[in-house]
Amino acid sequence: MVELRGKVVLVTGASSGIGAQTARAFARAGATLALTSRNELKLRALASEVGKAQVFPADLGDPGAVSVMAEHVKAAVGVPDVIVNNAGAGVWLFADETTPEQFRELAAVPFLAAGYVTTAFARDMVRRGSGRIVVVNSPASRIAWPGALGYTAARWGLRGLVSALRADLHGTGVGVTEIIPGKVSSDYFANNPGSEQRIPRVADLIPTVSPERVATALVNAVRRDRARTSLPVMMRLMLGAAWASPTLTRLLATKTGATRSGGDRRWWRSAA
Repeated sequence: MVELRGKVVLVTGASSGIGAQTARAFARAGATLALTSRNELKLRALASEVGKAQVFPADLGDPGAVSVMAEHVKAAVGVPDVIVNNAGAGVWLFADETTPEQFRELAAVPFLAAGYVTTAFARDMVRRGSGRIVVVNSPASRIAWPGALGYTAARWGLRGLVSALRADLHGTGVGVTEIIPGKVSSDYFANNPGSEQRIPRVADLIPTVSPERVATALVNAVRRDRARTSLPVMMRLMLGAAWASPTLTRLLATKTGATRSGGDRRWWRSAA
């Protein structure tokens, strides 16, 4: 078990949802927190609540802003022992609804943001010979469904980032953990109207999880040096099915997914 008391933990997207709950969970474990997102007011309110936290507002989709943020973090609290790449946003759109600018924005956060933040600290973590990089991902990193082109592509990009980091960091003492929750009861869908309606109906079989539950699973995974954690159990089973039967899983996601007409694709009617 990894002792978290006194460790420096950087949490991205910390102003709400999974990020805020993750910060609270690490604070309860005795960690020192570095909190970053674009919303400085929310970050300061959270830092005041949890204690032993400093805020570093930044646009994580901007590599220059990330470099500046990283230097401030290192000067204030040191090189993080744990980096939680959680920042993510963006409305779900079909390819023909998406502009080049929107696609860039969807790629910038979470995919590029995770890459920028990780590479900003990787050299120091490798030199130190310890640390853990956490990536909060989505089932869309394994199962593509219609109506979420940029979102899905960015999440597959995160999956590639995780695999590349594991290869690069093998033997350095720096570990990599991927967290894949199902639907989470956060403000994500309220902030991205129209996206929730595009979740494939087959996902109705998977219970929604709270940000608190995801945060608990994430902290436990860090404590136990786990490479991957998915939740809830039904999500774990579906990801297993996606690995074992990718063609069938892709068919279910497509047949029960969104239509441009907004029609209801119930899986049990899809064959008609």
